[in-house]
Amino acid sequence: MTYHLPAGKALGGPYVVDVTPEKAGWGYSSLRVLELPPGGTHSFNTGESEWIVLPLSGGCTVTSDDDFGHDTFELTGRESVFSAVSDFAYVPRDARTTVTSAGGGRFALTGARCTRRLPARYGPASSVPVELRGTGNCSRQVNNFGAAGVLECDKLIAVEVITPGGNWSSFPPHKHDEHRPGEESVLEEVYYFEFAGHDGIPGLGYQRVSPSGHGRGTDVLAEVRDGDVVLIPDGWHGPSMAVPGHHMYYLNVMAGPEPERAWLICDHPDHAWIRDTWAGRPVDPRLPLYTAPEKS
Repeated sequence: MTYHLPAGKALGGPYVVDVTPEKAGWGYSSLRVLELPPGGTHSFNTGESEWIVLPLSGGCTVTSDDDFGHDTFELTGRESVFSAVSDFAYVPRDARTTVTSAGGGRFALTGARCTRRLPARYGPASSVPVELRGTGNCSRQVNNFGAAGVLECDKLIAVEVITPGGNWSSFPPHKHDEHRPGEESVLEEVYYFEFAGHDGIPGLGYQRVSPSGHGRGTDVLAEVRDGDVVLIPDGWHGPSMAVPGHHMYYLNVMAGPEPERAWLICDHPDHAWIRDTWAGRPVDPRLPLYTAPEKS
């Protein structure tokens, strides 16, 4: 199984990224990235999964049709993942969904197999908690649009992470591949990367996943660039390293078999001490890159 999928290696049908449970060889998590030209439209059946439609660049209209009714959501979107928090739409399982973009754009569809059908909803950008984690060169920004405790979903957890150039995130390395009630939850995870360029030069970074002694023994050390995907069925993941001069963005999609939807992690015992050094130290002054807009 290949766990690092460089840009173009995860193509599927109309999607520039198409990660499904079947392709990943796991049970729950999905990620699709859809590129639409101006005036473009795309429809898909949600099937047995719940989905969040998240603009990466551009805006769109999202419609959801099922036996319970018809919903339409206008998403303002954003210029890029480095410019603003985006609004989004949640669409339930067993529905017909259409994404239409007057101006064109790129849209992430984050999904998870689920059993409960929840109502379709609009998520305003102002509702997204923007969190700063770590300090110094471990500082990063997390946009918790689909985090547990923020947005009601059945199985899906999804967040965005921005790591300033030269910083490390997903550090200390952590894992979530064992069922330990109250301590650790089993979650499959997808990392999708984008980078801020400089004078036309594309950015890059590095992603590490190391075996934890559970699951498949996933082992990855990858140079990652725009549009790359890393699959993490198990293992210690981190660090995620942004090269100096280029901010790194990744979209995390998680889901798993746990009865409780929760992000419970275990830090690598060799590196957990680093958290104790953060107290009283300043966060990287480049953060936040932006904040969520005020609620109207």
